[in-house]
Amino acid sequence: MSAMTSSSAISSAATVYASLGDSISIDDYAGGPGCGGASLLHANRDDDFPEWRGRDLVTGSPGATFAQLATDGATATTRVDVQLPRLAGLRIEPTLVTVTIGGNDVLAAYGDTPKARQAMGEVRASLDLTLTALRGLVAQAGRVVVGTVYDPSDGTGDSARLGLPPWPDAVSLIAELNETLRRVASAHGAAVAEIGRLFRGHGLLAGDPSQAQPRPAQRDLWFCNVIEPNAWGASGVREAFWSVVE
Repeated sequence: MSAMTSSSAISSAATVYASLGDSISIDDYAGGPGCGGASLLHANRDDDFPEWRGRDLVTGSPGATFAQLATDGATATTRVDVQLPRLAGLRIEPTLVTVTIGGNDVLAAYGDTPKARQAMGEVRASLDLTLTALRGLVAQAGRVVVGTVYDPSDGTGDSARLGLPPWPDAVSLIAELNETLRRVASAHGAAVAEIGRLFRGHGLLAGDPSQAQPRPAQRDLWFCNVIEPNAWGASGVREAFWSVVE
């Protein structure tokens, strides 16, 4: 199924899936259309992941449609000012919405702990606003899932191996960000996909996250370009989502 780009009449029994957020959810770094975590949740690529055959939205709901609204580099502001209006403009009632956000906001403050904490406050307020707005957009029995953020250093804080300047607070700030995401999601009755936890051990402890290949030979390495999910990481994102929507 291709991504939905305009209003569409669909069966009330079909799953309507919308993806909001940043590059954790998109296809670009995982190899192209259909390769990202949200896309795999919608429709598995059986040749790449035969173990996931039959475990996707289109298998359980053959008429399932997919609106990919997540964008590269998206921040808390992007989600509110751009993605939510786009979702409203589609005039659909999603039965499932996934949200990945926060990493770019903290990354933009790299090396500046007070600024990063300020960014986390903006993420918190934006997510609260987003989840409030989704109440009026999501189908009555629909589900909203918020994904946590991963740490390519695998908790080591070894920024030098990632080609980044030292920032001793980075690991603890990612943990604070994820706790913020969990608290806001819980307050709104949204589920949490523990992407950060699932990715642990698939960054520096597995190889070189700065490598650029979307499909490295080492399938335990889930990163490319330091912070992006490669093809194998995209399946990890899908796995985190699937664990709470199955």
